[in-house]
Amino acid sequence: QLQLVESGGGLVQPGGSLRLSCAPSGFTLSGYAVGWFRQAPGKEREGVSCISSSGGSTKYADSVKGRFTISRDNAKNTVYLQMNSLKPEDTAIYYCAAGIYHGSSYYPTFDQLLFSSWGQGTQVTVSS
Repeated sequence: QLQLVESGGGLVQPGGSLRLSCAPSGFTLSGYAVGWFRQAPGKEREGVSCISSSGGSTKYADSVKGRFTISRDNAKNTVYLQMNSLKPEDTAIYYCAAGIYHGSSYYPTFDQLLFSSWGQGTQVTVSS
C-alpha cells in the first residue's frame, strides 16, 4: 500500500497559523487527487479540503472556507494545507489522503472511500 507522510502539526494559539505538508513515500502524487481530513476526539473523520489532480479545482468544508488554503507543488511532490485564523474547534488529528477516481483530474471530493492511500496523521491543537 502506498503511504503518505504528514508534517507541520503542533500547538498554536487561537488566531495563529500552521502549514501542513503531505508527501508520498515511494511514489509520485502526480495524477492523484489529494484530500485533507480531520478527526476530533469523539467525532467522525470529516473532509476539510481537497485538490484535484490537475490542481485546478479545490473544495473546502464550510467551516474552513476563507481560512484554509490547499495547494500542490508537483515539483516538490507535496501538497500543502495553509491554515490561518485557527480556532479551538480546529483541534484534531489531520490526515492527508490520495486517490485516483473517475473525474479526479477536475473534481475534488470528500468521499473517503475514493482515497486509497492515507497518512498516519498529524496532531493540530489550537489552545491558549
